[in-house]
Amino acid sequence: MTAIRPVDAASILLLDRSGGRTRVLVGRRSSKHVFMPDVYVFPGGRRDAGDRLVPVAAPLNPLASERLAIRAGTRCSKARLRALAVTALRELHEEAGIGVGPAHASPANGALPFRPDLSNLRFLARAITPAGMVRRFDTRFFALFTDEAGVDPAGARASHELEDLRWVDIFDHKGVDMPDITVLILEELKKSIQEDKSLPFGRAAPFYYARRGQFRRDLL
Repeated sequence: MTAIRPVDAASILLLDRSGGRTRVLVGRRSSKHVFMPDVYVFPGGRRDAGDRLVPVAAPLNPLASERLAIRAGTRCSKARLRALAVTALRELHEEAGIGVGPAHASPANGALPFRPDLSNLRFLARAITPAGMVRRFDTRFFALFTDEAGVDPAGARASHELEDLRWVDIFDHKGVDMPDITVLILEELKKSIQEDKSLPFGRAAPFYYARRGQFRRDLL
C-alpha cells in the first residue's frame, strides 16, 4: 500500500475573552465528511495553491513567523509559510463567515472579499496526522483574539462544512465531542493562557507527530 503523504493545512482558534473568560469558536463537521465527521473542531482546512497569491493587508508578526519556520524543512519557503496563515483566515471566512482584514472594494471572481490581516495571528501548535488514516494533514494551528482583530463574536455563521457553531469555554468543554488532537491543542492553549494571558508571539509551540509508532511532542 502506498503511504499517504500529509498535505499542508491550517486551523484557527478564534478566542473571545470578553466577559472575564476565554471562549473558543468550534463547529460540528458535516456527516458527509470522510475525515472526522460529526465532531466539533476549530475552523480550518487544507492549503490551496492560490493561497500563496492572496494579497494581505499586513504580514505575520516577525516572532510568529520565526517560530513557524522552525523545522519546516528546506522546501518550505517563506511564501508557503505565509500561505498557511492565509489558509487559516480563508477557512475562517468560508466556514464561519468571519473576515479578518479590510474589505475589498471590488474583489475579483472567486477572490476573498477582504485582504487578510495576519499581524495578530499567534503560531500556537503543529500536528501531523499519523499514518494509517484515510486523510493525513500537516496542520499549523493559529490563535487570534477577536478584540485585537476587530471581530464581533456574534457575527459567526454556520456553513455546510461547519454546522452548529459554538463558543466554548476553554476551561469547560464537557459534553462537546472533539477529536483527540483538538482536545490536545485546546489543552496546550489552556496552559499558555494560564502562563501568560496575552499569548506572546514568540512563545514555544508544541509539535505533535508519530515516529516508529510512538506519538511524540516536541517544542518548536
